[in-house]
Amino acid sequence: MLTQAEKKQLKALASVEKVRYQLGKNEITDSLLEMLDKALTARELIKIDVMSSVDDSIMELALDLSSKLHAEIVQVVGKVIILYRKNKEKQRIKLKK
Repeated sequence: MLTQAEKKQLKALASVEKVRYQLGKNEITDSLLEMLDKALTARELIKIDVMSSVDDSIMELALDLSSKLHAEIVQVVGKVIILYRKNKEKQRIKLKK
């Protein structure tokens, strides 16, 4: 579980990141989960843009993705979901406590 200070730090890091992944009308597929899993392993912090064609609630999608990817939701802003998962083998982001 992330503390408020850690979330604040991750939000600042995410603000300079470009949205790299999109969730479209096909919604959550195995190939999407595999791609996001690899991205979280490599980057630890990812932004996902939810296309306007998606009917589900953004928060429901964020919760579903976070549980399937074993990641934490940093923030949901508009149609953008920010997820974080620490890489235990090669940590890229050092969080201050």
